[in-house]
Amino acid sequence: MTEEQQLRLQAFLDAELPEKDTRDVAAWLAGDADATALLGELRNTRKALVDFEPGLKLPESREFYWSKIKREIERSAPVAAPARSVSPFSWVRRILLPLGAVATLALAGIITVHQFGGGARPVQVNAILADAGAFTYRDESQGMTVVWLSYPAEKKLADNPSPATLPSK
Repeated sequence: MTEEQQLRLQAFLDAELPEKDTRDVAAWLAGDADATALLGELRNTRKALVDFEPGLKLPESREFYWSKIKREIERSAPVAAPARSVSPFSWVRRILLPLGAVATLALAGIITVHQFGGGARPVQVNAILADAGAFTYRDESQGMTVVWLSYPAEKKLADNPSPATLPSK
């Protein structure tokens, strides 16, 4: 027996079928023992449920009872929150925070470009000691460092020793 046939038997028992369908189901019951047995079980189940259910009477009408439930639901429904006013601090924070982030990224980009090949760099010449006559030439674009020692300066030091370079006696 299909589920649809079982549902038709239940509708027949509950007297929910139109007159023509009721006659068709009655004729079907007369010729089918399984359908008759199922109808008997449905009647027994219905009787058992009716005997165990207490009859409750409401003190008010059905419409009034449901209107009370509806009012309670509407009363406990969340109310839409009022629109927040924006404080000046939050407005400034909302503007300055992204601007600060952009400025930080721009500064990091400028430093990176400057450090790692932002074009031609000026040649750097350092004089370590003016009296020593040593110059350092550094060209990072070529990866080269040259130290230039001036020998006449050493000769001058040898001719006129300072008291600090004289050996102690």
